[in-house]
Amino acid sequence: MSEKIAIRNEQAQSLVDTLTCSFVQTLKPYESARRLYSGGQDWLNANESPFSNPFELDDSSFNRYPSCQPDTVVERYADYAGLEKEQVLVSRGADEGIECLIRAFCEPGKDNIVICPPTYGMYAISAETFNVQVTKVPLLEGFALDADSIIAQCESPKLIFVCAPNNPTGTLVEREKLIQLLDAYQNKALVVVDEAYIEFAKEQSVSDLLNSYANLVILRTLSKGFALAGLRCGFTLAAPEIIQTLLKVIAPYPIPEPVAQVAAQALSKEGIERLNQQVDYLQSQKAVLVEQIAKLPQLNLVGDLYANFILMRATQKQALMDYLVSQGTLIRDQSKQLNLDDCLRISIGNEEQNKRLMSLINQFYENVGALT
Repeated sequence: MSEKIAIRNEQAQSLVDTLTCSFVQTLKPYESARRLYSGGQDWLNANESPFSNPFELDDSSFNRYPSCQPDTVVERYADYAGLEKEQVLVSRGADEGIECLIRAFCEPGKDNIVICPPTYGMYAISAETFNVQVTKVPLLEGFALDADSIIAQCESPKLIFVCAPNNPTGTLVEREKLIQLLDAYQNKALVVVDEAYIEFAKEQSVSDLLNSYANLVILRTLSKGFALAGLRCGFTLAAPEIIQTLLKVIAPYPIPEPVAQVAAQALSKEGIERLNQQVDYLQSQKAVLVEQIAKLPQLNLVGDLYANFILMRATQKQALMDYLVSQGTLIRDQSKQLNLDDCLRISIGNEEQNKRLMSLINQFYENVGALT
């Protein structure tokens, strides 16, 4: 490194130290699956679909700015969800929906949100990025929602995030508990139900409650069941008045034209039929994987199975994880999460990927693990 570059770097660091918001200085970037690991042949660490589906693009309008809320995408998703189009906001993944909710409804340095660990990490990270306090009310034994403690401990939150099915436990939320929260905070807070994995538990959606509870918000995505994680397309479902408020804080062009075209095709009649076929396939593959894991005394299933992943507690967790990575199979370590000691999460792959995974796990416990 030249002396000139070294001086520039030192000056830049000094400038950053001086100008960066105090609450940002202590933040750590979200450890996404891609940041933690790259390479390998079997990516079973990010709850992605193993399917890569074909789409067509019309590039004749790529020289123009796109619509903020593409009509076809909004209308087709509203139809898919059984709602009116005024109840739908499309965004850059459900993560942008989380950020818009926090930006629109939480005063920095004053308000707070509630999360229920172990759960998806972006609720807390998004709040901390906007200097919004995070109150944690852990799930009960068996990963049930502790609605009583939320109500008792959290007098005035602005947002209560509930992930259902929950990532990383694959568990549901009792409908009665959710209604208890909606009633308790009817004129006080928004209850945000993250249904990113709802395609794997379709009968468990609470979207039918949207017309009964003005304080219910639902997050959805095309990343999981629709096999479009790379598209970054999500949806917020809520009362029209909430949607209009979110439109005040969302970026002017959140959905690029190519994204809108692919999303519209995915939400067509043919796209929905393909979605259902692929979800059925993954559900069958999950059942096979569960049966094989249950045969190994070193592995114990944790949580439930209402998503496109399996959570398990593993003997020699770190050694097993390292061995799988060395063999090109990537899974996700969840042991840093509350009450998930020695837990690993496996995304459901295709038949070939799942067979390779189980072969490697068996090899580890029969050979490598036996020597450590």
